[in-house]
Amino acid sequence: MANCENCSAPLPPNSIICGYCGSRNDTDLKGIHRFTVTEPDTERICPRCTISLQTIDLKIDGTFLIERCERCLGLFFDVGELEALIKASVTHVYQADRHRITELNNNLRNNDYPTAYIKCPVCSTMMSRVNFGARSGVIIDRCPDHGVWLDGGELRHLLEWVKAGGEILSKKREEEKKKDEERLKAQKIRRVPYSQTPPPADFDLFGHDIKSQAPDIFKVLYKVARWLVR
Repeated sequence: MANCENCSAPLPPNSIICGYCGSRNDTDLKGIHRFTVTEPDTERICPRCTISLQTIDLKIDGTFLIERCERCLGLFFDVGELEALIKASVTHVYQADRHRITELNNNLRNNDYPTAYIKCPVCSTMMSRVNFGARSGVIIDRCPDHGVWLDGGELRHLLEWVKAGGEILSKKREEEKKKDEERLKAQKIRRVPYSQTPPPADFDLFGHDIKSQAPDIFKVLYKVARWLVR
């Protein structure tokens, strides 16, 4: 369990706010990789505090830059960076611990901010709210052009979720969903399509001329009648 950097009291599960002194504690990036602060190429604005974000280098496989707000401790990742960080930080997970995943979600704090759309730190357009994986409990804010915003504490929750096998469970559900879609598609292909307009009176459902087939039809009816009276 993590401790508050200010008063050393144990932090509540999946929260960066100390229940004793009220201090906000940074996500433990030092426990993942040592990072250094660098000068940003362009200014990016925190969607929560409307102040400039700080650029930090996690030094994963060389240079790995992300943005962080010094006030609310939110994090902004360029497209693909969040997935890359999770992949580099959590390894050797081979099965899903459903009990642990449920426990994590039951302890997740979602009341730090009201439910609302927030602006992209780069282009200031409203970002979409998207569930990160199946049963992660985290709704991320995503800009399709520039990246993903996580509020303070959400990165730590996601890393714990991945350690519990949440990503494995999410991929399994996606595979099952894809199989169900393919099965429904195959069933639709096997169905015989019906014309929405009824055929003319002189033609059967398959468009065959009834008049030209009349003698053959009478022969069939005659054989059926003889079979019935045996």
